[in-house]
Amino acid sequence: MKFFFVINGKKVKQYMVVVFAAFFAASLAFVGQQQLSVFSSKDGPRAIYKGEDQGNKVSLTFDISWGDKRVTPILDVLKDKGVKNCTFFISAAWAERHPEIVERIVKDGHEVASLGYQYKSYTDWEDKQIKRDILLAQEKIKKVSGKMTSLIRPPNGNFDERVLNISEDLNHTVVHWSIDTKDWKNPGVDRIVTTATDETKAGDIILLHASDSVKQTHKALPTIIDKLRDDGFKFVSVSEMIANTEANSKEVN
Repeated sequence: MKFFFVINGKKVKQYMVVVFAAFFAASLAFVGQQQLSVFSSKDGPRAIYKGEDQGNKVSLTFDISWGDKRVTPILDVLKDKGVKNCTFFISAAWAERHPEIVERIVKDGHEVASLGYQYKSYTDWEDKQIKRDILLAQEKIKKVSGKMTSLIRPPNGNFDERVLNISEDLNHTVVHWSIDTKDWKNPGVDRIVTTATDETKAGDIILLHASDSVKQTHKALPTIIDKLRDDGFKFVSVSEMIANTEANSKEVN
């Protein structure tokens, strides 16, 4: 039997903020105010999918695993709009191939986090393979960016209790998302904008992509930024979103 926990927001150790989600689509639970929302197994590790619902903060996150054609226009839009503190989850193998792009991400004031090294599903691997990939990714991202990250989004967003346990043992925080724009499907600019903005609430972690498969994200991004700003939201990194939280778990049946 699976349970959900939410974490009240006040002062936290990063390694304690995490989620177990066996069935993500059916599992979103929002309880009370000023809380950090997580998935969890009973008494088990957790992974974040949503931040505190106070302060009108949202996090724009971008996954990158391949290509170099789409990320630059996205960075250009963010710069033109004066948006910093986005979180780029990058494949470390990709980072090694494109150090100049990683350098610009950091220079433009954004956060880098891990998408693993090889970008292969952790749920298909043995424990030792997962550990090796997480640690190798951390090492290579630090080498390329100069930043040590302990935030990880498992490749393709696939994880189970075993992956969460391993991540926690390695002092990594697993980060999922609360809004999936599905921009990688290129559903149309208007559809991406609508998904990213229509039901957005404080604390939401918004999933976007910056690999070469996305052909419409950079076109949708200016309107996404404008609409979220008009609604009073402030853009913060995932690290800032979870920085002042305390792991006080409350079971939600």
